[in-house]
This record gives sequence, C-alpha cells and structure tokens, in this order.
Amino acid sequence: MEGSYILLFLLLTSASFQDDVYRNANRNQDPISKTHYLLNSIHDVVHSTRGANVTLPCIMRQRPRSYKVKWSKVNPEDPLENLIVISNGRHHKNYDKLRGRVRLRRNHRLDASLIITNVTLEDEGRYKCELVNGLEDQSLTLSLQLEGVVFPYQSKEGRYRFNYIEAHQACEEQDGRLATYSQLYQAWTDGLDWCNAGWLLDGSVHYPVIVTREPCGGNLPPGIRSYGPKDKLKDRFDAFCFTSALKGHVYYVHGPMTFGEASAVCKARKAEIAKVGHLYAAWKFYGLDHCDGGWLSDGSVRFPIIDPRERCGGLPDPGVRSFGFPNEQTRLYGVYCYAAT
Repeated sequence: MEGSYILLFLLLTSASFQDDVYRNANRNQDPISKTHYLLNSIHDVVHSTRGANVTLPCIMRQRPRSYKVKWSKVNPEDPLENLIVISNGRHHKNYDKLRGRVRLRRNHRLDASLIITNVTLEDEGRYKCELVNGLEDQSLTLSLQLEGVVFPYQSKEGRYRFNYIEAHQACEEQDGRLATYSQLYQAWTDGLDWCNAGWLLDGSVHYPVIVTREPCGGNLPPGIRSYGPKDKLKDRFDAFCFTSALKGHVYYVHGPMTFGEASAVCKARKAEIAKVGHLYAAWKFYGLDHCDGGWLSDGSVRFPIIDPRERCGGLPDPGVRSFGFPNEQTRLYGVYCYAAT
C-alpha cells in the first residue's frame, strides 16, 4: 500500500512539473500567430521636406479575417482623436484637412502604410496606425519630422512686440510657422546664436546661445535659455519661426528702388516679392548667396550669405543678414522675388 502512495505522488508531481514546463515554454514562444498583427517599425521618425511625398510605414505580420485600419494624428494636448483615414481593406473613407492628400499605399496584401502627398508644415507631428480587430486592437505610432530652418523674427515696431497669437500669425505671414523646441535645439546645434527671446509652438519662450557673453544670459554655459511658459495674451516677445523647402525659387533684381517699386518689379515678372521664410529656405536648401540687400514683403531688407567674406556680411558664419526695416521710400536696395513652380 505504501508503494502505491509513493507511485501516485510521483505521477502527480511529474504531471505538475510537465504542466509548468508547458506553460513556461508557451510563455517564451513568439505569440505572433495569436496577437501581434502589426510589425514594429525599424525607425520611429520619418524625415521629409515640404512639398514632398512621404510614406509612413505600417505593415501587418498577418492579416486578420475581419479588421479595419485606422490612421489618426496624435496631439498630446488634445484628447480628441484626429482621424485621417479608415479602411477595411477594400473601401476607405478620408477625414480631416488631409483629405485629398492621403491614401493607403497597398503595395501588397499586408501593407497598411499611409502616403501623404505635397507635405505641408502643418503635417509635421505624431501619427498612429491602429488595427481594429475586435478584442485584439493594436497600434503603433510614428513621428513625421520636416527638414528645415529656424529663423528669429521681430516686429517692424521693434523688439518684444508679439503676444503668442501675434507671433503665430507673423510666422505664417512669412511662409513659416512657430518652431518647436526640438527644431530650435537642432538650429542651435547648427549654429543659431540669438540673444532675443522668442515664442515657440508650445507657448514657451526661449533663446539659443553659442557664444556666452554678459548681455546674453551672462557667463552660463552655451545652451538654450528658457523663460518657461508665459501668458499667451499678455506677455510679449519675438518669435522663432520654422520653414522648409520651397516649391519655387528666389532670385535677386538689382535696384535701387523703393519698397513700392520693388513689389511692382516682382509682379511684372509674374512673381511676388519674397517673404522672409522664402529667403531663409533659398539660403538653406538651394545655397543662395548674394551680397546685395534686397526688399522683402514685410518691408525689411536682408541678404543671404553662404560664403562669408570681406565686405559681404562681415561675420565669420553663414546666415541671412538684416538691415532692419528702412523707410519704405528709401531708394538704396534691390529686391528678392519669389516665383512659385
């Protein structure tokens, strides 16, 4: 009898041990066939430029029997879902202001990637691809980042005249938008050194310093100085604007001419007087280098330098130089025109 109890104990122990082994083995198995329908993207950030076409990848490991693919734009500050497109694999419906510029790629039966055509500055941000499959909904997020240039912008009335709303509008009027902190950080690593504080897209106020000096934050190490969040209606600063590549070209017309004459010259050439963002983009992306000051649409006079030299900028670094906002009747300068393509 005692031997029977021992045998039963051994059988139960063995069964329990095998059960544990089975559960552990299953725990370590790749559960792709059960739940992981979406393939993780190799890169979380996709880079592009304004005017280009870009693909945000979203690939299924396997295709569920019944499902929907939903793309949306994610804004951490906005709890509402900003839908872009929904598809069941055969039919799709577009939403939002991207309507007409987005479609699913569908290169193969597992492809749910999103194509955005004619990318705009406002398209930058985070996007979510969601596979809606009953109780096994899954998603992945990607960031679309535009290559571009940040430029400080000041009112013709002088320093620190914009509240947040006015700064936002000023950037848009100059073919840009308020820069993000990451864009300002990238510009700082590229050499932007500016003492005046300016609004950023998130409502914070900063300025980038490379060469430390007393009038520009004192002897603190190089970096991006922060004023922190400010009252968007009451507080006033300059603006840091961001722009990207052009769908056109900027060229110089020799003067001298007044501001009014400059506008007419560009119009006669079936072009428009260039905006500040146009000039910065032409300098950044197309290497525009010209020593002569020219009128721009906001009434300022500037010129772009790629190769700094004596009597042509007078500073060691490339950049867009400014003569400020001269009297518009002054007849000393040429004009920079912008012709769209």
